[in-house]
Amino acid sequence: MITDHSAVQKAVRELAAKLNVTPADSETSNSLKTQAHQIMQKLHGLKGKEFEKAYVDNEVAYHKAAKSALQGAEPLFEGHLQHAERVQSAIEGGVKTASSGK
Repeated sequence: MITDHSAVQKAVRELAAKLNVTPADSETSNSLKTQAHQIMQKLHGLKGKEFEKAYVDNEVAYHKAAKSALQGAEPLFEGHLQHAERVQSAIEGGVKTASSGK
């Protein structure tokens, strides 16, 4: 999981840099940081099977929530992509080029 999470984080940072986006704190990011801190505090007090169960329970809940959020966002991204492609096509169709005489 560590390898996969690190790869996703790297891909997100690279995409943000490519798009010239600067991450900023928000209500959501602050809430996630608070939750992570609370979970870490809880896990630090556990050992053995108690730790393993709490860790895995958290991973399952987190990944279910993340999957749900991503699935919910997919139609939004697809809609934005289609809109941008239509605008792109309209712009390209309206541009005069030397070879086409338009």
